[in-house]
Amino acid sequence: MNLSRKWINPVLDKEFRLRMRTPRSAISLFVYILALGLVALGFIYITLYFGYQGNRPFDSGAGRVMFYVLSFAQLVLIAFMAPALTAGVISGEREKQTLSMLLTTQQSSSTIILSKLFSSLSFMTLIVVASLPIYSIVFLYGGISLKQLIFIFIFYLFVMLLLGALGVLFSTLFRRTMISVIVTYGVGLCIFLLTGLLYLFFMSIEQRSYYSGTTPTGPTYSWVGYVLGLNPAGALISIFEPGFSKTAFLLRNGNLNTDAPIQLWQEFVLVYSVVIIAALWIAIRRIRPVAKRKKKNQEYTAPLAEAGSADHS
Repeated sequence: MNLSRKWINPVLDKEFRLRMRTPRSAISLFVYILALGLVALGFIYITLYFGYQGNRPFDSGAGRVMFYVLSFAQLVLIAFMAPALTAGVISGEREKQTLSMLLTTQQSSSTIILSKLFSSLSFMTLIVVASLPIYSIVFLYGGISLKQLIFIFIFYLFVMLLLGALGVLFSTLFRRTMISVIVTYGVGLCIFLLTGLLYLFFMSIEQRSYYSGTTPTGPTYSWVGYVLGLNPAGALISIFEPGFSKTAFLLRNGNLNTDAPIQLWQEFVLVYSVVIIAALWIAIRRIRPVAKRKKKNQEYTAPLAEAGSADHS
């Protein structure tokens, strides 16, 4: 009992009770698993009956492709669900006029922000872990290793943390939940879609200059790979196939032993770790704007009060 009180603060305990015990949570979990299961069954059906050779067996190669399809489908589902779970955690309290009451408790700003974020992402983590039985279908046919599966799920946790931190940030900055949700989805769309489109655009320009013979000599890399490193799909593919990073950076005049300057997933983790830390820091600083202004006013009026007392003396 004492251990639970030490690790679970009142804010986190309340969020767990409200989020995990509602029928909406069970329905969301069911719909998520159903959607992912339909993707798996649809892929198996298409592979078996509409393959290139007709009635082809479901071998390890097909199992590997199925793993890729499930992984990308789950990444898309996470991109849709994570902002919805976190973009209203603070603005929702403000709309219900309970935020001021929450701020008057003994909980610090960091405790409130991190508890809201952790409780939201814990439900999303439960959904992702519940999808493991679907991935077990792939292990029946082989083609992937347990190490790859673990890396993929760790990558999912990082993507959820990124989208959750952005959702909490915009929920703190904007007073209306609808606005914070729209902005969070807009930023997520830029991360998932705009970075990929920019990579394709710059890649076409680089390839045009490459085939025209204007590229420099020597084993050089193009800078366009760094653009794809900001895209979750590119980072996910680099976890599947480490050699994909070399292709993304357009290795020129190199040998087979030449590696990419950085793996795409490594760049993704490094860049967005800074984004996560910055988003949480801003949210913690902005959740108490009244107290912040009061502190500034006290710092401003303190020298005036001291000067007035000195004059009276």
